[in-house]
Amino acid sequence: MASIVVVFDFDKTIIECDSDNWVVDELGFNDLFNQLFPTMPLNYLMDRMMMELHSNGKTIEDIVQVLKMIPIHPRTIHAIKAANALGCDLRIVSDANTFFIETILKHFGIRECFSEINTNPGYVDEEGRLRILPFYDLNKPPHTCNLCPPNMCKGLIIKRIQDSISSEKNKRFIYLGDGSGDYCPSLSLKEKDFVMPRKNFPVWDLICKDPSLVKAKIYEWSDGEEQERVLHQLINKISMEESAQFISTEFNMHTPSFSAHETLPKALHVLL
Repeated sequence: MASIVVVFDFDKTIIECDSDNWVVDELGFNDLFNQLFPTMPLNYLMDRMMMELHSNGKTIEDIVQVLKMIPIHPRTIHAIKAANALGCDLRIVSDANTFFIETILKHFGIRECFSEINTNPGYVDEEGRLRILPFYDLNKPPHTCNLCPPNMCKGLIIKRIQDSISSEKNKRFIYLGDGSGDYCPSLSLKEKDFVMPRKNFPVWDLICKDPSLVKAKIYEWSDGEEQERVLHQLINKISMEESAQFISTEFNMHTPSFSAHETLPKALHVLL
């Protein structure tokens, strides 16, 4: 289904936890993280935590090994592979970072399913330390969205994707997310699109306050099994609607039309 663009958040949507917290917890630096958390933006905090890990002898391989142990629902992996096999255009919009996301997707064999990953840059510097930077340069004028953190507005990313494929008018979006940062992109979707908020998570609570603000059709999910079922259901729904539209168009193109004053051929009288 080349007409379907499926956009996933990453933390608690593809994986079952927050990747930042997972790495910090598993490598034993949770206390320092909690101590510094109120003092700086999350991206700067994670960059600082990577410095602390490096200073205490933790290597990139240590981080990679921890990332490979991250929990992910097997049905989520199956849902991603199935949607990709059906020809959907799969993308990620996440407030995690490229190093974490790329490492995890490659480990579970699903990196090639995604055409684009929009997230905070993460790279290994010449000293072997992982650096994590904000998606938007915080030294430049900030984005104007008051719903999103200063480092990233997912709504602006969705609008950029929409603009990039605006010439293909039949494109329809399915957006999956869980956090408060997934509310803004949900508001950017159109009537023909679908949003899949994780039930009883922040984005679900925000949508429920006034569902009429969301133009897209809302289909909630609770776990990986339900996520797979609902996503498959929506892809099938779009496929059936497009097939029906195609058949209707073809029928109208090949059915002769008669004007109100045009007479049909008279029936022949057959003598018996």
